[in-house]
Amino acid sequence: MRVSSYLLSFAAVAGLLISVPINAQIFEEYSGTETYHRFCASCHGPEAMGDGPVASALPVAVPDLSLLRERWGDQYRTRALRRIIDGRDAVIYHGTRYMPVWGYEFWVEEGADEAAQLRVEIIVANLIDYIESIQRQSEEDCDGCTGADD
Repeated sequence: MRVSSYLLSFAAVAGLLISVPINAQIFEEYSGTETYHRFCASCHGPEAMGDGPVASALPVAVPDLSLLRERWGDQYRTRALRRIIDGRDAVIYHGTRYMPVWGYEFWVEEGADEAAQLRVEIIVANLIDYIESIQRQSEEDCDGCTGADD
């Protein structure tokens, strides 16, 4: 009877160990929207306006990501945004690093090897495309805009 218990326990543990890779997330397959809502919305908010549930607990204001084009002189700076999200390069204009170093985090999750770096680039590119797709004008700069124009 005791041997059966050990075998059953061993089988359960082995099943868990085998199932972990099967259940692992493949973040490169996430859309930019999915990546944003999973990793960014807690601070930046569901609409990317800097009002996520964690934002009030941070010692810095969380930026409104939907106004980046306006804030950067009506240009969407893909390269700068990539460096901010990745975080592995020093980004002086980002200020103190309260934001996670997502490039490193994704790299580790994806396997921490050369192939993982390629997947990180896909993940970050998808996220940048999503953030670009949600750019809007601020209400104060939107004279005569209707809800459909926002």
